Amino acid sequence: MNYKGNHWSARKVDQIYIVSLDNHSNIVEALTDFIQDQNIQAGEVTGIGAVSKATLRFFNPVTKKYVDKTFKEQMEVTNISGNISEIEGRPTLHLHITLGREDYTALAGHLLEAKIQGAAEFIFYPLNTRIVKRKNEHIGINLYDFEK
Repeated sequence: MNYKGNHWSARKVDQIYIVSLDNHSNIVEALTDFIQDQNIQAGEVTGIGAVSKATLRFFNPVTKKYVDKTFKEQMEVTNISGNISEIEGRPTLHLHITLGREDYTALAGHLLEAKIQGAAEFIFYPLNTRIVKRKNEHIGINLYDFEK
């Protein structure tokens, strides 16, 4: 069965989704629309593609703060991997990305957002469960709370 949404199209095979994002769209924005449209509350996602701009986030455990940095250049998405869980009552993506630069060096980190320049292809593996994350104030990040 095929589906179409805001900057994405998908095919469902058994319980797995194959997802393609539109050129020039924003990865996190489009994939968030996809998981909301398909009511995916938990699962795993992997992907590849190319981007012209990406904002990565790095967590500093000493300050318990995130540091964001934006890179504006054409880069290959050699890997996006992540999960879907519920945070504050809504399905949320948690994505990490590895980006290949023109000089064959790589950037990596938590993906805040990236703009597609070329293609973006993903595989979603939904889980038939609800997984909740809550902020652990001691550590400073969201962690699974299996009691919820």
